[in-house]
Amino acid sequence: MLSWRWSTGLEMQCVVLAGGLGTRMRPLTETVPKSLIPVAGAPFIDHQLRWLSGHGVTEVVLSIGTLGELIERHVGSGERFGVTVRYVNEGTALRGTAGALRLACERGVLADEFLVTYGDSYLPVDFGEVGRAFHASGAPGLMTVYLNDDAWDTSNVVFDSERRLVTLYDKRRALRPVEEYRYIDYGLSALRRDAVEERVPSGERHDLADVFHALSVAGKLAGLEVFQRYYEIGSPEGLRELERHLSGS
Repeated sequence: MLSWRWSTGLEMQCVVLAGGLGTRMRPLTETVPKSLIPVAGAPFIDHQLRWLSGHGVTEVVLSIGTLGELIERHVGSGERFGVTVRYVNEGTALRGTAGALRLACERGVLADEFLVTYGDSYLPVDFGEVGRAFHASGAPGLMTVYLNDDAWDTSNVVFDSERRLVTLYDKRRALRPVEEYRYIDYGLSALRRDAVEERVPSGERHDLADVFHALSVAGKLAGLEVFQRYYEIGSPEGLRELERHLSGS
């Protein structure tokens, strides 16, 4: 297995979950995966990988699936983006976001601790800061959160800023009064490999939302508040907003 050296700043791994079908972006995604959708003159993944390499990430594990061979062909080793890239291909038997991590674990490519984000997310924050905060927390998982108050999407997090603890992550908002959910999952988290081994069944479809919910209920999900809005290309409007952001307009 890979070693972990966040504390010395020598390496940091980020898993990018890029195996989804991209149904909301059809017909674009009928022939190319979301990661290769053009944004501001380049495939989206070019912008994402350059941001990661510029903010402390040295190795990327790309979890790919449908049309994933196109991503692998375009990105290659990752050298031109300043990172080393490894691939885990689910094929067409998609296992869900947590199931994809379990597969990566079984393929022997996960570090002891790693960041995880999504193949359609552009997050203008310091990934190195998130990694260091997670390493210092000693928790099995960390979630970045954004004070949202239902502005960008439905808020789903109860966050204790003094203790830097996500006291509840609940996508259905079923366990607390709605007004207590002021924060939202920002789309960048961190996990220990043993948390995946312990909490995600092998060979089954499993969602990261369930893992984070269980960790939060157990009081084991650290939190880090971020203050920059997130961007995504999972919807046509999201794609237009990111295009404007990257073009400086």
